[in-house]
Amino acid sequence: MKVLVIGGTRFFGIPMVNALLENGHDVTVATRGNAKDNYGDSIHRIILDHSDPQSMKNALADLHFDVVIDKIAYCSNDIKYVLDAVSCERFIHMSSTAVYSPLHFDTKEEEFDGTKGELIWCNREDFSYDEVKRQAERAICQTSPINNWVAVRYPFVIGTDDYTKRLMFYVEHVMKAIPMHIDNIDCQMGFIRSDEAGRFLAFLAEQDYRGAVNGCSTGTISIKEILDYIEKKTKKKAVLSATGDAAPYNGTPAYSISTLKAENLGFSFTNLQDWIYDLIDYYMNLISDEK
Repeated sequence: MKVLVIGGTRFFGIPMVNALLENGHDVTVATRGNAKDNYGDSIHRIILDHSDPQSMKNALADLHFDVVIDKIAYCSNDIKYVLDAVSCERFIHMSSTAVYSPLHFDTKEEEFDGTKGELIWCNREDFSYDEVKRQAERAICQTSPINNWVAVRYPFVIGTDDYTKRLMFYVEHVMKAIPMHIDNIDCQMGFIRSDEAGRFLAFLAEQDYRGAVNGCSTGTISIKEILDYIEKKTKKKAVLSATGDAAPYNGTPAYSISTLKAENLGFSFTNLQDWIYDLIDYYMNLISDEK
């Protein structure tokens, strides 16, 4: 298949593109051209600015793709710009479990329906992250001329390539005895590993599935469990303080994500407990190497 990936040169976009190539697809990657990639001659490249509707139309004019995977679209205006410009048979949008309100244990796809609620054309800065992601899905559900679309909802994506360094925050603060403020230390939370997040997107390109679908590693973990592990391995104590640095996952309630729909399609997610401690070890080694 001819697959257009908008984004795809960093984080879980890289394992996604690699999986598409391994499966024999003809891949075109569209970016602003600022980041170099290591794909060589295995892909085609397009330069565009997702936030500029004319740039999108100019770059995608007279092109047709079997599947478009948009990792960059953030808000409803982003969705409008891409849908007005692209010609394809299937559209995959990178959404988020932030669309659910509230998150809770065993959160299912039906708990946010983009066909309902007022669609507001907005930019990223107009609302909070969770609201702009809801508006992006509403734009697809309520206005898309492409009936064959998927909205992929992930919780926190983590891995050795995570440029946000949110999990690393906890490791660094414990090892360097930096005070931190945590408001949800006992809440169980879900995560997905970055390479798995990429592979699931590539998997969905080949599936006959339409609508929203969750992706998440199996199981949950609390910040307290993470801190306990770091403290045990490093023999150092976390410094918790109401005036300390605000922790990245603050405000997140206890939750888990149902992946039954994805599993019914044939995708098996890894168990969080099988790999998250190795990732924490990786970050501990990074901090140790800084000394």
